[in-house]
Amino acid sequence: MNRCSILSVSATVAVALVLFDIGTGSTARAAEIKLLSASALHPAIDALVPAFEKSAGHKVTVAYGTAGAVADLVQKGEAADIVTTSVPMIDRLQAQGIVVAGDRVVIAKVGVGAFVRKGAAKPDVSSVEAFKRSMLAANSITYPDPAGGGASGIYVASLLERLGIAAEMKPKTKLSTLETLYRSVANGEVEIGFNQVSEILAQPTIDLADPLPTTIQNYTQFASGIVTSSSQAGAAREFITFLCSPTAQAVLKEKGFD
Repeated sequence: MNRCSILSVSATVAVALVLFDIGTGSTARAAEIKLLSASALHPAIDALVPAFEKSAGHKVTVAYGTAGAVADLVQKGEAADIVTTSVPMIDRLQAQGIVVAGDRVVIAKVGVGAFVRKGAAKPDVSSVEAFKRSMLAANSITYPDPAGGGASGIYVASLLERLGIAAEMKPKTKLSTLETLYRSVANGEVEIGFNQVSEILAQPTIDLADPLPTTIQNYTQFASGIVTSSSQAGAAREFITFLCSPTAQAVLKEKGFD
């Protein structure tokens, strides 16, 4: 497994080349690359793409979806050069020959957090028992519908089952799409929501209550891989290498990733 924290010699050289292009402004190798990315990375990718385009001279088009939806798109033949999604999804795509085998890089991980309407009282989720009490006392909760393939929704559903409170929570649980998740909490329709911390921090109408406590936290690792049918593999590899640069990693940390 390749990780951003441990770059190979070739990756280090590639980073140097990308940074060199900032000074030269070279567009001789300019390419258009398409990225399919998990929505959890949306805030960081949106911040990083302009810097990469300026430094490398390439154009990047991005489409977002849940980790499962992104994998489904590329499985169905959606044209793309890079897929950035959860590690299990990338591994599956590699096994299917859709993503280049042995060429994926883990770029970040992020945990699940609880959120509330802007300015609202924050529930205590600092321990397992506090989390259970807050859930049972809540009027309503929401999280992404697990059927949509989002990692946070799948995990929260399994967590409630594991803690033995799924039956009590079912009548007051609203499963959401990415479009309705934050709106339902921001307008007071739902009291507490759950999603990945990076996405919560990017929303201006809600407040992060807290990440889940360590003992019941679930981190999703995100990896990038090059689509085997890509005609821009070289430029795609430059972008993945850029995501491993100190500058990009600092932005990812600022956006809520570890």
